Amino acid sequence: MYNLQAMDFQLPEKIKNIMDKVRQSGFQIFIVGGAVRDLLMQKNVTDWDFTTDAKPEEILKLFPDGFYDNKFGTVGIPAKSTSEVGFVPTDALSSEVNIFEITTMRKEGVYKDFRHPVEVSWTNKIEADLARRDFTVNAIALSIPSTSSGNILRASKASREVTLSIIDPFNGQDDIKNKIIKAVGNPKKRFAEDSLRLMRAVRIATQLDFDIEKETKKAIVKNVSLIKQVANERVRDELFKILSCDNPQQGIEKLRQCNILQIILPELARCFGLRQVGPKHDRVYDIGEHSLQSLKFCPSQDPLVRFAALLHDIGKPDTVATAADKNVTFYNHDLVGGKLILQIAKRFNMSKKQTDKLYTLVRWHMFTLDEKQTDSAIRRFIKNIGVENIEDMMAVRVADRLGGGTQKAVSWRMEEFRERINQVLQKPFSISDLKVNGKDVMKVLNIKPGPKVGEILEKLFQEVLKDSSKNNEEYLLGRIRQLT
Repeated sequence: MYNLQAMDFQLPEKIKNIMDKVRQSGFQIFIVGGAVRDLLMQKNVTDWDFTTDAKPEEILKLFPDGFYDNKFGTVGIPAKSTSEVGFVPTDALSSEVNIFEITTMRKEGVYKDFRHPVEVSWTNKIEADLARRDFTVNAIALSIPSTSSGNILRASKASREVTLSIIDPFNGQDDIKNKIIKAVGNPKKRFAEDSLRLMRAVRIATQLDFDIEKETKKAIVKNVSLIKQVANERVRDELFKILSCDNPQQGIEKLRQCNILQIILPELARCFGLRQVGPKHDRVYDIGEHSLQSLKFCPSQDPLVRFAALLHDIGKPDTVATAADKNVTFYNHDLVGGKLILQIAKRFNMSKKQTDKLYTLVRWHMFTLDEKQTDSAIRRFIKNIGVENIEDMMAVRVADRLGGGTQKAVSWRMEEFRERINQVLQKPFSISDLKVNGKDVMKVLNIKPGPKVGEILEKLFQEVLKDSSKNNEEYLLGRIRQLT
């Protein structure tokens, strides 16, 4: 897999043309960053980055359709079609690539605000540019040399063969082979430059199924307080990238081992070590471990649903009660958990849509599975969570069930409950299914019971019949005022 002397790649015309155009104009150009790492690991490439000694204004002369709106030397070049942009080990092409980024090579500078350099200094030395990067696996470059010598890859195409030279001053290839994430140079300095790298180390290790190198991990733990300097939105984005990985529970556990979780999600961190004892048997995991297992077994690929599975029991520490027989209960932990979710969502600056969904999945995850429930009870359940959230709610329940050590994902009661939901949903929609009722109409309009209330509800009902997305409380309350 790592025999770099004889590895064949498909080199599409777009990639080849970009590199040829820059080189023929007398400049150096290299493929850098995660693209190189993914190529060496024979993974599909979704982000293409180049670096060059050409200045931004010189790059724009070569690529007039490019755009440049930052002071860090990065020019974006739109891809004309996705069929032109693949550059992968086999025949798989990514459909996600639509922008190529070419950045002028720069040297290390003094950083401010734990994110941005005070000034940017250009260089024509690729080694200097690689020295400022975060981790060794991302500090490797590929170029098309003038001669076929040294450490090379062969990139083949039907029409011709191109030789790619590897520049790897920090032995990133060895770290790829050994499956470790290691900081370039002094890890403390790297993390002080951009403190989000504390989480990026965990995220990249999780994505690649790597370990974090010993000294790098020590530096993360020692400097973990720097994460407080990072904007919550950036933390949220990295967290959701971890939740999108194949093994997200490993990433969350790595965050905990590095003491990052205790800072960014203290509501979850406190759940570890709190044992659960049920009325019939001792549960295998403590609350934190159960949360990780629930995340592991969550059948949804949606990071927001996975987040709900991870956080569904965060209200338990505030509701723990021990009975005389030493059994532990957590009454109303779903209600308390919902309130905590609102705080977390606000802290991470999540959108209203994300917040509402996350709150719903945690607040109502303790729904009752009872074969004797009436249609009205089923409708109340659907009204509480929304038709659009039914499948995601079931995914959280499956995660909760499997995360508790149960072998079977779905019980017969859940299968019957789902069937009841389908039956109720097939029945005609009625005014009683509106997210507002007569009391809401009277309150908004400050009127007493009478025909006017029914007339307004009927108008709302007709609107919702035409467009079911309008059946939400905020919209309907506004329409009540307009209909007067």
